[in-house]
Amino acid sequence: MTNENVDAANQPVVPPNEGPASKESDTRYYMRFSVPQRYLHGILAITFVGLALTGLPLRFSNTRVAQGFASAVGGFGTILFFHLFNAVVMSLVFLAHLANVAYRVVARKEYGLLWGPNSMIPRLKDIQDFFGNLRWFLFLGPKPKFDRYAYWDKFDYWAVFWGMAIIGFSGYAMWFAPFFARFIPGSWLNIALLIHGEEALLAVGFIFTIHFFNTHLRPGNFPMDPAIFSGRLTEKELQHKHPEEYKRLVESGELEKIRVAAPPVWLRNFGWVFGTALILGGFVLIALTVVAFVKE
Repeated sequence: MTNENVDAANQPVVPPNEGPASKESDTRYYMRFSVPQRYLHGILAITFVGLALTGLPLRFSNTRVAQGFASAVGGFGTILFFHLFNAVVMSLVFLAHLANVAYRVVARKEYGLLWGPNSMIPRLKDIQDFFGNLRWFLFLGPKPKFDRYAYWDKFDYWAVFWGMAIIGFSGYAMWFAPFFARFIPGSWLNIALLIHGEEALLAVGFIFTIHFFNTHLRPGNFPMDPAIFSGRLTEKELQHKHPEEYKRLVESGELEKIRVAAPPVWLRNFGWVFGTALILGGFVLIALTVVAFVKE
C-alpha cells in the first residue's frame, strides 16, 4: 500500500452523493498526494523561491536593483546567510525524499515506484504519449490517454532532480572550499562557481516558465492546479486528466480505497493564496533576471 493509500485510509469516508452523475463526479474526491508529500513540496517551493530571491542579487551584484535590495536587508552578507540557510533546508528535503523512496522500495517492497504506471521513471508509453500529443496538437490524431504521471510530469521531476544534484554539489564545494580542495584541484572550484551560477539561472528559468506552464497555466489547469496543495482530485478531474489511471483503479477495485472527504474551505483558500503568491513571485523574479541580463 502506498503513502497515498495510507493517508486515504485515515480520511473520513464520504457517502455516495445523490443527483446526476456529472454533479456527483464534481463532489467525489480522491487522494493524489499524501500529506508528507505536500509538506515536502511546500518546503521545496518556499526554499527554491528563497534561493532565487537571494541568489540572483549575488549573481547580478553589479546592478542597481541588487545593490538596492542588499542595502535594504543589511548587505550582501545577510543575503548570503539566507541563501545558505535555504540551501541547507532544501538539501534536507531532497535527502528526505530519497530516504522515503528507498524505504518504500526496500522495506515495503513497492517496486512499482521503479517501474510501471506509478513510477516517475520514463517508459515506452511516455514516448508514445509525447508523439501522440504532437499529432493531437496538429489535429492529426486523438488526444493521448495519460496515466498517473504524464511525460511532462516526469520531465519536470527529473529536471529538478538533476538540478538539485549539480547545483547542490557545486554550491557546497564553494561553501567548504578548503575541505574540497584536499581532493580536487583549486581551479575546479572556479569551474564549480561557473556551473553553480549557470545551472541556477537555468533552474530559475525552467521552474518559473516551463514548470509553471506544465503544472498550472496550461489549458485544463489554468489559472492553477490546486491538487498539490489540497492533495485531492475530483472524480471528474481524475477521469479527464488521468484516464488510464482511473480505468485501472476502477477495474482493480482500488478506486474507493483512495476516496477522501472534500478539502475544507480553509485549505482551498490557502492553496489559492499560497499558489498565487508563488506564481506571481516567480514571474517577478524571472522578469528581473531578464532585465539584469540585458543590462549586464
